Amino acid sequence: MKKLIRSFGYAFKGVAYAAATQLNFRIHLAAAALAMLMGYLLHISVSEWQWVALCITLVLVAEIFNTMIETLTDLASPDYNEKAGHIKDMSAGAVVIAALFAFITALIVFLPKLLLLI
Repeated sequence: MKKLIRSFGYAFKGVAYAAATQLNFRIHLAAAALAMLMGYLLHISVSEWQWVALCITLVLVAEIFNTMIETLTDLASPDYNEKAGHIKDMSAGAVVIAALFAFITALIVFLPKLLLLI
């Protein structure tokens, strides 16, 4: 049981590290907080909450994986390497794809409700 608890501690330490050192991760956390606030204020349905939660999770996980890949790439190839650059670019691209999916989902979920308020 101690090992299990310790492993969760390491996991939370990793998330805290990402939040403390990665500006983009903090931006995504702020966007997640805004999405949750909007969901609460606009009384979105359970199924809409599921989509919002999926988007938040997907973007945060993608950002952490991007940070991991960039850090490992820098360790493995501290000098400039074209292939290492491609790896880092693709990793960042994965985050952009996840964030675009989240943005489109936000438009689908929130825009109709916001338009009703106008």
